Amino acid sequence: MSENINHTIEEVLETVKKSNRRADLKLIKRAYEFAKDKHKDQLRRSGEPYIIHPIQVAYILSTLGLDHSTICAALLHDVIEDTDVTLEDIAKEFSPEIAEMVDGVTKLGKLNYTSEQEQQVENYRKMFLAMGKDIRVILIKLADRLHNMRTLKYLARDRQIANARETMDLYAPLANRLGMYSLKWELEDLSFKYLYPEEYRELVEGIDKKREERLKFIDQIMDEIRVQLKKQKIEAEITGRAKHLYSIFRKMQRDNKTLDQIYDLFALRIIVNSVKDCYAALGVVHELYNPMPGRFKDYISVPKPNMYQSLHTTLIGPKGTPFEVQIRTWDMHRIAEYGIAAHWAYKEASFMGGKKANVVVNQDKLSWLRETLEWQKDMQDPQEFLNTLKTELFEDEVYVFTPKGKIQVLPRGATPIDFAYSIHEEIGNHMTGCKINSKMMPIVTKLKNGDIVEIITSDKSKGPSRDWLKFIKSSTAKTRIQQWFKKNERVENIARGKDSLEKEVKKIGMSYPELFRPEFVEAALERYKYNSADDMFASVGFGTITANKIVSRVLEEYRKVHKEENLEEKIEELTKEKTNNKPSTSGVIVKGIDNCLVKLSKCCNPVPGDEIVGYITKGRGVSVHRKDCKNVKDLVSEENRMIDVSWYTDKPSSYNVDVVVFSNDRDGLLADIIATITAEKTPIMAVSSKVSKERIVLTELTLEVSNIAQLNSVLKAIRKVDSVYEVRRNK
Repeated sequence: MSENINHTIEEVLETVKKSNRRADLKLIKRAYEFAKDKHKDQLRRSGEPYIIHPIQVAYILSTLGLDHSTICAALLHDVIEDTDVTLEDIAKEFSPEIAEMVDGVTKLGKLNYTSEQEQQVENYRKMFLAMGKDIRVILIKLADRLHNMRTLKYLARDRQIANARETMDLYAPLANRLGMYSLKWELEDLSFKYLYPEEYRELVEGIDKKREERLKFIDQIMDEIRVQLKKQKIEAEITGRAKHLYSIFRKMQRDNKTLDQIYDLFALRIIVNSVKDCYAALGVVHELYNPMPGRFKDYISVPKPNMYQSLHTTLIGPKGTPFEVQIRTWDMHRIAEYGIAAHWAYKEASFMGGKKANVVVNQDKLSWLRETLEWQKDMQDPQEFLNTLKTELFEDEVYVFTPKGKIQVLPRGATPIDFAYSIHEEIGNHMTGCKINSKMMPIVTKLKNGDIVEIITSDKSKGPSRDWLKFIKSSTAKTRIQQWFKKNERVENIARGKDSLEKEVKKIGMSYPELFRPEFVEAALERYKYNSADDMFASVGFGTITANKIVSRVLEEYRKVHKEENLEEKIEELTKEKTNNKPSTSGVIVKGIDNCLVKLSKCCNPVPGDEIVGYITKGRGVSVHRKDCKNVKDLVSEENRMIDVSWYTDKPSSYNVDVVVFSNDRDGLLADIIATITAEKTPIMAVSSKVSKERIVLTELTLEVSNIAQLNSVLKAIRKVDSVYEVRRNK
């Protein structure tokens, strides 16, 4: 792991000069002076002048061989976010190219997002769009994150954990996707240090104890290989390196082993001049040592999607100790270390010991990025976006072939459906069957490396099935299937969306016409970039965005117009209404008001013992919610409509509560659940049960209880039923 050494602007300039003789050093110096002036009164958490951070980001990028425009953008990357400098200022002072890169790494302004998560997602979205225009944006962002991780010790513990988790979940996988292993490994090890401090410390101490012994072992192996390669007249550079801490930790976790049981802590790397020499060197090491079966990987003939190429083999060394050998050419090594950055780093033959480079980045290798940009356009739900993004970045690959021998790279666990859509959207939409290795197979079969897949299509096909979405793995297939349903079921989706919105509005005690006035709806259309209300309704109906999210946004606009309303006026309104209302049968007391209409909200079904809050509705009294109800989160900011309520404990009442039970399937299960509830003297008002293909039983019950104590007692009893593994209140 790199030490956190503060480099100077002179070191940045010197490193840039080494990698690119034609770099505009005067422009870099000017960008530095500009940033230094704008950040002059700012300090980092460490107490150091803020300008140190942009310099270190620029230095990291200079070691990757990036061009002078990227270095300038790195020095300026925080001036828009943290000073009074505008995008126009940077474009005018430097160039539109540099301004665009700075804009790409600048977080969005403080808009009225419904949650911190939504703001985070929108920042990711902005970053990916900028990345699609200019990949250098993400290189700056990765360097920025790397230096922030190197100085994470100055932050509070909660921020350390949050930043380390985000780095592990997003930035390290992103570096991996871009083939930038040098950044990936350090980001992972730094995240590991803060997420698992005890395990990290123990691992470091354990490795240090046996470091000398292991180095002696690896030196012996290197000498033996070096002699044999020289005999075969293969020019090579051989190096040994310790495996990275997080990769060792993962292996210990995955295989349930201690450090003493993991022998391949070091790997050998053999770098040669040609592809021919790679395979010749492989033959040499296989002659010297026995290879472990199933541990050979040829990433030269079948490169990884991130452009990585190398031969990997695990061998049995002296005393039966296994060790790994990687064999590659110099060009492969540069791409392995620098990934996409190699495109800029090696335009000139002036780096890496003066060895001439011939690095070309194949744009097909970035197809995953284009696909990511495609599916993220239509994805409005923050949680879904984050989950899909993490899956896309983390997913291992499987390599399969078309009948003509073309390689298709798919996520591990992919099906012929994924394969069909990876070739063309129309092939997927008209798919009726498939052959795997010339044999008819189900279209949901999981593909394996080396499978030859043939897709059978028909013009009479009615299109994809919704069930396919349960089996597919690739974001490409998912996006294209969803687009088909959006296009072909638009009318049904609009109707379904309207209905969902009306139900959501009813849950918060308001009427749909009152809330969904055109001027309020317009704000939601603008926020979520819909061209029309029908587009928004269709999106809700399809499930791209939740009804709750749309209602929350419309509610924001409603509140702006109704700010002048106050609680006293609402109470007066309620007291006027009470003469027309029957005495409350809900068992709830409204502070300061007798006999007003009180309604228990169906979105959370509160019962005595639950913490509750009241919301004053227009013309329909007080709506009572549990404090942990998700809809309350949308209402609490509207303080003028909130009112204190409490349970009237002396009044015996009964309340309906929805409960969901998850179980493994077996004979007599439902009968046992019902018998258990009956034994608790709790009436069952409704029950439904269904079994999934995985033999998981979902049982939904509506129970009549008098208070939270009775409910908890029933839930506890159900949990004890054989084969039941989860019971919860349905919120």
